[in-house]
Amino acid sequence: MSEAVPAIELPASVDALQARLAEARYFADVELATAIFLALRLGKPLLLEGEAGVGKTEVAKAVAALRGVPLLRLQCYEGLDQQSALYEWDYSRQLLHIRLLEAGAGDAPAQDLEGLERGLYQPRFLLRRPLLEALELSRQGTPPVLLIDELDRADEEFEAFLLELLSDFQISIPELGSPVRADVPPTVILTSNRTREVHDALRRRCLYCWVDYPDAGKELRILEAKAPGVNDSLRRRIVDFVQAVRTEDLYKRPGVAETIDWALALAALDTHELTPEVINPTLGALLKYHDDLALIRGERAERLLRLQD
Repeated sequence: MSEAVPAIELPASVDALQARLAEARYFADVELATAIFLALRLGKPLLLEGEAGVGKTEVAKAVAALRGVPLLRLQCYEGLDQQSALYEWDYSRQLLHIRLLEAGAGDAPAQDLEGLERGLYQPRFLLRRPLLEALELSRQGTPPVLLIDELDRADEEFEAFLLELLSDFQISIPELGSPVRADVPPTVILTSNRTREVHDALRRRCLYCWVDYPDAGKELRILEAKAPGVNDSLRRRIVDFVQAVRTEDLYKRPGVAETIDWALALAALDTHELTPEVINPTLGALLKYHDDLALIRGERAERLLRLQD
């Protein structure tokens, strides 16, 4: 098998990668861009940790876009098992196949029936989940970006299973015989919101980067790209207000995604100026917990707004 190569040549430097990511509307600082660059160059998985909403998932989308390859996403959750992440058999189609065989077999010898039943386990009855699909695409010459999202939500047993996969990039399907192996592995990006600690054994297999909330300059660039319908003055006021809100004692500080949602909500209301009368009824686009809304609405919102003047 010939060596697989990415669909688009990788950037030659960290600066070039930053520029390419910006073209994909993702604005990475030097630390994050360096981690992504090394993950692509060395073929190592990249573990991104940080608060929810700071743009970890968007990294994988941007990398897939700049490389011109598919993005496969495995969303982790409590109880996720190997079968759900790798493959399953299409039992309904297999059952239909059995019934068709029974209808046509009649009084066929038992050994013939056994051969027909073996036909149940064919690739056409296989439901490929993200991990297997990533390996198969890699074998075909286009290693995708594999996003294993919110790994901390999965059980530790599933995390242990990933250790072998990330080391060998090979799985076996017993019913089909030969293993599926990617000689050139996919680009693997794992994210964690730190609802629990990811085990040291997995961390050692990955490059690591902490993704923090953006500073005002970076967040303004993000809004310019993601909410172009908002006028410049209002964008700056939104960013300054959100930056101030994040300094408050909140249960959940708003992420970049919430900033974008709020800006788009204000644009939908044809808002041109940020005032208390505009802020109070629209804060549900920015803050998602009742206690946080109660804390910021009213006098606190007015005070934070005055700090910008």
